[in-house]
Formats: sequence, C-alpha cells, structure tokens
Amino acid sequence: MFHLRSLILGTCAAALMAGGAAAQSDITVAMQLEPPHLDPTSAAAGAIDQVLYSNVFEGLTRFMGDGSVVPGLAKSWEISEDGLTYTFKLQEGVTFHDGTTMDAEDVKFSLDRIGAENSANAQKALFSAISEVNVIDPTTVEIKLSEPNGNMLFNLAWGDAVIVAPESIDNIKQLPIGTGAFKFTSWTQGDNIMIEKNPTYWGAPAALDMATFKFISDPTAAFASMMAEDVDVFVGFPAPENLPQFEADPRFQVLVGSTEGETILAMNNKQAPFDNVKVREAVAHAINRQAIIDGAMFGYGTPIGTHFAPHNPAYVDETAISAFDPEKSKALLAEAGFPDGFETTLDLPPPSYARRGGEIIAAQLADVGITAKINNVEWAQWLETVFKGKNFGLTIVSHTEPMDIGIYANPDYYFQYDNPDFQALMAKLNATTDADMRTEMLGQAQKMISQDYVNGYLFQLAAMSVAKAGVQGLWSNAPTQATDLTGVTWAE
Repeated sequence: MFHLRSLILGTCAAALMAGGAAAQSDITVAMQLEPPHLDPTSAAAGAIDQVLYSNVFEGLTRFMGDGSVVPGLAKSWEISEDGLTYTFKLQEGVTFHDGTTMDAEDVKFSLDRIGAENSANAQKALFSAISEVNVIDPTTVEIKLSEPNGNMLFNLAWGDAVIVAPESIDNIKQLPIGTGAFKFTSWTQGDNIMIEKNPTYWGAPAALDMATFKFISDPTAAFASMMAEDVDVFVGFPAPENLPQFEADPRFQVLVGSTEGETILAMNNKQAPFDNVKVREAVAHAINRQAIIDGAMFGYGTPIGTHFAPHNPAYVDETAISAFDPEKSKALLAEAGFPDGFETTLDLPPPSYARRGGEIIAAQLADVGITAKINNVEWAQWLETVFKGKNFGLTIVSHTEPMDIGIYANPDYYFQYDNPDFQALMAKLNATTDADMRTEMLGQAQKMISQDYVNGYLFQLAAMSVAKAGVQGLWSNAPTQATDLTGVTWAE
C-alpha cells in the first residue's frame, strides 16, 4: 500500500510541477460495521453490501441512488402476458475478475443456488416463485415463475441476487470474485478492505483507481478520524451530534437523506411473555419515539408505527395506534398477568442507534415495570445468537433492505411472527401486478402488523454521511445498503 500511494502522490507532484494538477485517484471510506464475510448471497449483514454492492458484485438489475431499478448485467428483458416468464438478454463481453466469462450458465447457477434446499440466502423467500431457470443461449436466460410476482425485477436488484460463478464459489466468503467496476484486493480483518479498478470492466469504467473501506466502530474515533482528514468519507456517520460542526467547516460536506432502514425494537414473538399480544402492546405504549430520536439520534429520524418507509407512496401512518402512553402500558401488563412487570434481555449490536437508543428504551421500559437487562454484543455475535439462534427477548436493529415487509410472512424469521392471514396477504400481493391493488394490499399489511404489535416500531433511519468537500457522486439517499463508488470522482 505504501509503495502504491507513494507512486500516486509522486504522479500528482509531477503534474503540479508541469503546471496542471491531476485529480486524486484513490479514496478512503470509513464505516462503522465490518462484514462478517464477503458473500452477499449467504448472510443478512448489510455491511457486506455496503462494501461490495455494485462495486464488486452485480445482478441482472440494480438500484440507483434515487431508488429506481435499471438494467445491470441484463441489458433488456421481456415479460410474458401471463407474468410467468421473464426472458433476459445479457450484456455481452462480460468477464469475472478472474478472467472467466460471465454468461447465462452463471445466471442459472446463481439463481438455482438461491432456491436450493440448503441455501443460506437471507432473502430466499423473495425468489420462491422461481420454478425454473433455463439457458437459451450464452446471452439469453429464461426465468419461469410458478405464479406472477410484480416485484421480481425489484427483487433481482437486491445484493442477495448478484451473479456469481461456480468456479469461485468455494472461496467467496474470503475472496469475492464478481463482474463489477472494482475488484477485490485484500481484507485486513479488523481494519480494512481494499478494492481496485477493474481494467477490463464491461461498462463505464470507474474514475477511481483504488478504494479502501476502513472500519471504525467507536463514534468518538469516527469524529476524530474525520476531523484529522485520515478518511475521505464516513458513510452512516455514527455521531449525529457532530454534524453541525462538519456543516460549519468548509473542508467538509454533510449528506443527509433517507434510507430504507426501519429501526425497530424487535420482540421474540414465540418466547414468553412476548407471545402474548397484550405484553407486546404494553411494550409499544411504553416507548417514547421522539425521546429516542432526540436522545440517540439528535433529532435525525422519522417516527414510524409499522415496518414501512415513510417516503414510500404506499406508506400508512400507524404511529397513533402505539402512541406513548405509560399508564395504558401498565394496565395492559396487569391484564396480561404481570402487574409487577417482568424481566427480559435487550441485546444491542454496535451501531449507535442501538447502543444509545437501547439505554433510553431500557429506562422507558423500567418506568412501567419491565426490567430489560442490556447485553452489548458484536455484530457477528448478534447474527449468530439473535438472528440465527433466535435466543433473545428484545433487540434493536435497523432493517435496511428495501421494502422488506414480506419478512413478516416468514414464521422462521428471527422475531418469529406466525400469522397465516398475513402470509396469505403477502402471497396475494406477490401475485398482483396492478399498482393500485398492490398499494391497497401494502396498506392492509402495514395495519395488520401494527395492530398485532409484532415489534416496537421506532423510527426510519436517516442516511448521514460526512465527506471531504471535493468528493463528488456519493449517494445522499440509501435505497439499499451500499456505498456505490462506480460514479464517484474528485473535483479537480
């Protein structure tokens, strides 16, 4: 790294001496969480996509910064009149970073792998309607569905559906090989991941030659590293109280936008006492959302009453049904057989919204008699014990996947909500393509989970990033959890 950076600096110095300055060609991006591994198709950790989405791995379709879905490795597609057959024409001349050709066989392998019985794909349910994938020719692939799915092009843009090759799959968790504008260089665990420009990229080449993703979990260290200009960008900046200081400093720019991150107090619906809807309702009424937003996020965040992004046109405001009402909370606890409250656990992963918000929520719950024992866990531990093991009472996490209300139709999902009526509604939604009917059904879904008090719905996470003033092309909003560097440049 030292020799390469010296070469870059030397090149810049030579250009200056010649009378013209070259734009900086490398960038250091800080983020709070480190990925547990580097395979976006077999884990729920958003930090994997944060580094690799679009940069290293690509899907048939992809998200843009405004949330739109555009062609990716598929340059075009046709959908049959009955909505059951999608025929994709692939981009030509695409190679993986190891030099092998990307073709329809790789698409079939990737999609078949998602649906396999032993699949570890966190969003396997999104693709359950895919009944078969057929190779027509090297650049044409046909996807057949068992029932229409109006969200299929959207679903295929998720990081869980990126195209991978069978030749590299055995080592993908440590050595990710994709088709993107950047290729993986190295991973120094506990510190950074480095990627470099892919010189044989099939599409528009990246302007940057190199990017380093550095992991800084502590908010105080995040502030110090940015102020010292040790990093160029901090995505998901974890200390919102410091944003005004950056806004007043001409060296920096502050980007505040929307995310798909529904931040929730998740409840284990199959573990007593949270298997009792009255207890879940009592928890919901014990929570003062605005106090959490103000205390943990310094005012950044939008209150939510259900698992849906407020910026989505189909959003229904359900905050009133779980309004802050501690006296009602106490009464509900008494009705449920807990007049003196009860004890439970509150597992908190590293992000600031969880650790800071958890302290506030524990105090609010204590006011109604619920003792929540805080257990601070690292991200890998949270994934193992809470997400996979379902061994928790309460936890706080932000669900950053786009329009993911469908997770409530999966009774094996970590909060274990099992409602056949909701499952039937989601099945009907997936089979519907009419926009007005979909909006109506999404409204029903939002109301159903809010009225079942499945989780405590807190706020929509704001996208907060700090960057040096010269960085251009960063996403302000976060339609998916990604740091897309493919269009990032430095001002000259």
